Amino acid sequence: MSGDRDRLDWQVDGTSWPNRSASQFLKTASCDWHVQLAGPEDAPVILLLHGTGAASHSWRHLLPLLSTRFRVVAPDLPGHGFTRTRGSGDLSLPGMVRALTELLTLIDRCPAIIIGHSAGAAIAVMLAASQASAVPRHVVGINGAYLPIRGNALFSPLAKALFANPFSASMFSLLARATPLGGNLLSATGSSIDEEGKALYRRLLASPAHVRGALGMMAAWDLTRFDATLRRLPFPMTLIAARDDPMVPIENSTHAARQAAGSRLVMTDRGGHLLHECRAADVVRWLDEAIGEQRSNGADAA
Repeated sequence: MSGDRDRLDWQVDGTSWPNRSASQFLKTASCDWHVQLAGPEDAPVILLLHGTGAASHSWRHLLPLLSTRFRVVAPDLPGHGFTRTRGSGDLSLPGMVRALTELLTLIDRCPAIIIGHSAGAAIAVMLAASQASAVPRHVVGINGAYLPIRGNALFSPLAKALFANPFSASMFSLLARATPLGGNLLSATGSSIDEEGKALYRRLLASPAHVRGALGMMAAWDLTRFDATLRRLPFPMTLIAARDDPMVPIENSTHAARQAAGSRLVMTDRGGHLLHECRAADVVRWLDEAIGEQRSNGADAA
């Protein structure tokens, strides 16, 4: 982290970042972005959107597999990892979509496919349903969070209060460094990820700026009208869900499948919340099956 122990420092914290050679730093009106770009420049673009509290490292196993035939774009979302928001930043769902639209405009690429994990899946749906130029031809959600959080009447005001308190993120990060908190949070995902992944999550949780970004995103999150967004999708989506995910119940995906007409639901018994981090090859296989099915129905997925 930087000298003030607040933000991650690329020259220190990024030295062992997965797929580091793919990393670039770009500026738009709303953010100073860290984004990973990999794969043939003339290949179809696949946009990878991580969930709340994660960063581009979450795709460390998928990126090499996909970049053999796609141009992969994997940003740290606003306020997460090495991406900094300008000014106060808008970490709401519409704000994330606007920021990503700026980024896609800057790199002049329109994704053929968007893959989103957890809250990133909701961002993917809203981006695809928007009237922006960056409308893809397929969306894949992995353990997508499409329903309001249970107990949101209590959780949302709590998250807003924590976000408003300048000491909350610093205290959380201190606890993550000095106690087993980080490991306990990872255990709560129900996923058996590798040691590299565990170390990277601990590094992120030790950054007050990253924690502040995650809290801000949770405080601004509102899915009360999200069903209408799912119904506006111009194509069926693929929903991948692990039955043993203790963080985002599978009802999120089954409900979304009923809203987005013609969508393909892939259920698996194991993998937990971070399914894509511990079963990357299976995720690629499910993606290929979805693309093949879309092509057989007369659509060109990529």
